Parts: sequence; C-alpha cells; structure tokens
Amino acid sequence: MSTAASLSAQNTADTTLNPQLLRIAVVISVGSLMSILDTTIVNVAISALAKSFGTSLAVIQWVSTGYMLALATVIPLTGWAADRFGTKRLYLVSIALFVIGSALCGTAWSAGSLILFRVVQGLPAGITILTHAAGSQRIGRVMGIMGVPMLLGPILGPILGGFLVDDLSWRWIFFVNLPVGVLAIIAAVRNLEADTPKPHHRLDWKGLLLLSSGLAIFVYGLAEMASGRGIGSAKTLAGVGLGFALLLGFVRHAWRREEALIDVALFTRRTVAASAITNFLFGSVFSSLSLLMPLYVQIVRGQPALQAGLLLAVQGVGAMITMPISGKLADKIGAGKIVL
Repeated sequence: MSTAASLSAQNTADTTLNPQLLRIAVVISVGSLMSILDTTIVNVAISALAKSFGTSLAVIQWVSTGYMLALATVIPLTGWAADRFGTKRLYLVSIALFVIGSALCGTAWSAGSLILFRVVQGLPAGITILTHAAGSQRIGRVMGIMGVPMLLGPILGPILGGFLVDDLSWRWIFFVNLPVGVLAIIAAVRNLEADTPKPHHRLDWKGLLLLSSGLAIFVYGLAEMASGRGIGSAKTLAGVGLGFALLLGFVRHAWRREEALIDVALFTRRTVAASAITNFLFGSVFSSLSLLMPLYVQIVRGQPALQAGLLLAVQGVGAMITMPISGKLADKIGAGKIVL
C-alpha cells in the first residue's frame, strides 16, 4: 500500500507544473509573443513601407516572406542546437539576435536592407527549449501556457501596428521590441537553469543547404509569378523548377541518412502526413488573408492602418473563443471531425 501511494505521489509530482517550470514557461512565452507579434504587426505596415521606400508591393512583401522563410529554416535546427549548445544559451542568443535584428530593421535605409534585417530577425525559435524543460509528461500543460502568446499575438499585433504606423512611424513597430527583448533576456538569465550541452549527432549540413536554398528559390519563383510576370516567365520557371529540384534532393538525401535534419520517413504515416497537409493549407490561407486584407483596406478603401489592424484582430478574437471549445470537442469526438 505504501509503495502504491509513493508511486502515485511521484506520478502526481511528475505531472504537476512546479513554480520553477511555470517561471520558465512565462519567460519563454514572452519570447514567443515577440516572435508572433512581429509576424502580424508588419502586415498592416506593408503599404506604408512601400510608400516610404518608393518600391512596389511585389518587392516589399519580402519583408514578411523573408522573416517567415528564416523562421522556417531555423526551426529544424533547434533540437540539434539545444543539445549542442544548451537550451539556456540557445534561448539567450536567439532573443539577443531578435533584439539586434529589430534595432537594425528600425534603422533600415532601403527596402533591401529592411528585407535583410528581417531575415536576421526571423532566427529565434524557443518552443523546443520549453519542451526540453517540461518533460514529456507535462508538455500538454506547458503548451497550454504557450497558447497564450499564440492567442494574444494575432490580436495585439495588428492593433499595435496600426496605431504605431498612423500616429508615430513604421520604424516603431520594430523599436517596440527592444525594451521587451531586454526584459526577456534579464528574466531568462534569472530563471532559466544552465544545462550541460549533450551533443549526440553531427549537424546535417548537406540537408540544411538543400532545404534552405530549395525553400528560398522556390518561394522566389512563386513571388515572380505573383508579381505579374506570369507562370511562363523565365524567372518563374527557373525559380520554381530549381527550388523544387533542390527540395526533392533534400527528401532523397534525408531518406537515406540516419541522422537527417528532418526524418521524412514520418510522413509515410497517414496521420502525420494528413496533419502536415492540413497545417500547410491552413497556413497558406491564413497568411494570405493576413497580408491581403490590410492592403485592401488601406489601398482600395482608403482606410488608415489602425482600421486594417482592427479588422485583422477580429480573427484573433475568433481563435481565442474557439480554441478552448475545439480542444474539448477534439477529446470527445476526435480531431479529424473538428478539422472537417
């Protein structure tokens, strides 16, 4: 009886979020909130950026696309980097780079420099660090805490961006990250425990090169098509064709390598493949609306940036209302029916 009680108490302790872990979750959430905010806050400023630099929307949209491409390229590296350098060090470096990138974006002198600095800003990704700290038994509760910035970001980002663009300057949508980033670094130094790096495999440099270059070139080809050159233009065909070939090369390489950057064999499982396809389709639609709606409101309807931000914030409010409901329904009737 005492053994059973001891095991029960141990299991309860293992699945409970202790104060230290809660502090870690809050610290990482601040970093995640900055990252998500900057995904949405810039969308309402695209029109103002195009006017400020005297460039076309086809060029300035790379301010958003470059950020997302950098983020997508870095995410597969976080597991290896956390083992190689330690989670605390990785998080501090990521936030520091984000703050530096934000400062550079705010001082950009041309569209090209802003796009480059946005790529630098897209590097931080902290969610893998939190899963390491939480452990598998508590990851569900911790991800619940991490859901807070996922809800607040799409609401606060467009509103804050619209206010800053209309009443101050587009540069402040980047400068606003500086004090928050400094506070996040101070909180991380005080609350995140230093861990010992435990590298267990070498980085897949070939896979990283194939994946990152393939994504960038493929998206460039799509951007050329969207800019009005058409699907038959040389730049479109070259970009899409070469990018697709590099991505196929990555899949072939990852399939044969034991410690590949991404375990592509996972996508042979129906549930994993279906989830990936669903997320891709949802992300495509959501990102398109988040970029096109502010442009429509500001350019076609002549409304200020704040009005566009308020319109985008409604999406975040809807997500905030439906996420708790969908989570409970998924447990009862299955996630597949909820998606449909």
